[in-house]
Amino acid sequence: MTDRSDLLRVPERSARSTTSTSSTSSARFDTAHFTTIEGLTNARTRIVGTRTGLLADAIVVGVRLARALGGVVDRVSRRVSSVITPLGWVMLLAVPIAFVLGYQLGWIELVAVGFAGSVLIVVAAIYLIGRNAVRIELTVPHSRVVVGEKATGVVTVTNPVRRRIAGVKVEVPIGAGLAELAMPSLDRGASSEHEFVVPTARRGILSIGPVRTVRADPVGLVRRELVWTGAVQLFVHPRTIGIPSTSTGFIRDLEGNPTRDISNSDVSFHALREYVPGDDRRYIHWKSTAKTGTYMVRQFEETRRSHLVIALSLATANYATDEEFEMAVSVAGSLGARAIRDARNVSVVVSEKTPEFAKRKVLAVRHLNTLTRTRLLDDLSVVEHAESALGILDVARVAADEVIGISVAFLVCGSLATPTELRAASTKFPPGVEVVAIVCDPETVPGLRRVAGLSVLTIGFLEDLQKSLARSAAA
Repeated sequence: MTDRSDLLRVPERSARSTTSTSSTSSARFDTAHFTTIEGLTNARTRIVGTRTGLLADAIVVGVRLARALGGVVDRVSRRVSSVITPLGWVMLLAVPIAFVLGYQLGWIELVAVGFAGSVLIVVAAIYLIGRNAVRIELTVPHSRVVVGEKATGVVTVTNPVRRRIAGVKVEVPIGAGLAELAMPSLDRGASSEHEFVVPTARRGILSIGPVRTVRADPVGLVRRELVWTGAVQLFVHPRTIGIPSTSTGFIRDLEGNPTRDISNSDVSFHALREYVPGDDRRYIHWKSTAKTGTYMVRQFEETRRSHLVIALSLATANYATDEEFEMAVSVAGSLGARAIRDARNVSVVVSEKTPEFAKRKVLAVRHLNTLTRTRLLDDLSVVEHAESALGILDVARVAADEVIGISVAFLVCGSLATPTELRAASTKFPPGVEVVAIVCDPETVPGLRRVAGLSVLTIGFLEDLQKSLARSAAA
């Protein structure tokens, strides 16, 4: 694949002509992203492959229109079906059929069935009229929990009127699930609380609510849902572990170490040189000036503050199982949280995903929020692997281009990332950058192997990360 740094040196006119005249061109620039067609897997490639002609575009447009129309029909049908139950649809169909056949064939029994069904439909419609005289509140004590921790919510129903009200059936959507609560009859001014459990077995953001009451006829032909509260978001963070502070630099901490870059002001003295106009007079070395008769100023070696980069691959091709991916997310969160706690410069990046109907793969990464530990874990709560996401090699290439002053880079991936890919990814960073690949593989024995410019750390459990980094820091 053509390296991005090489493309940057191509004149703008030449680059434009190459992308416009050749359908086999491997890379191009657009206004937002550096893109390429190599290795792209999305909805478009599954439909028309790599073809980009008018016929291919027409097929893709047709599929997109069909999807949009299907979405409209689905929304309308869901709104109607939320009021009329399947039994209600059967009754609406059976009543006219009973009347027609009963009068055509002279069957009084069918006519009676038609009238009985009509009465049931009228009664069901009456149940849709009106509104329950209650006040309902939804409370979620914690807005953030760790995956697997206990989380609960509380629904409070209050009777604000002077008369006694009947019991109500309350439904609370929890993500894709639903909690059904039966509230008792309440006297004047009375209230009732009901606690429900929120499942936290899966990392993500759960939308809890809105709380709604359900009114339905006794037969079950119709049901009316009344919404009483708004929705509350619950962040389910990935599991993280504590990492020793000295181990976030892995093999060596570069912070404060002098570099070969010369600066006019720093803390590490290097040499003397003659004064030139514009130099800061505070750095004039007066003893040397007196000996030589010429103004001499101090020069310093520029010191470096370590900048950690944690690059997480979201490519499905890099993971054998979902367990590997969840472990990788926890690794990225643990490393990032430790760096934030130590007030280090840290960048956490994840693969960008190519849109479903894009013609070319987008070479870009998404920077997660590292202002606080909570915001980083909020962002990690919603990351998901995808077929169209960049693999570890492309993530390393883009991260090396976008992040300046990298000293240590952690590449986090699963067991399907090959050693060749990892070595190639390490070469995308500038010389002097310590690259550590953390491979999450529950089926292997933890270990550490080193090659030129790259350390590969394999872990089977999240706790292996803590032990391995501690041993490396002490070595």
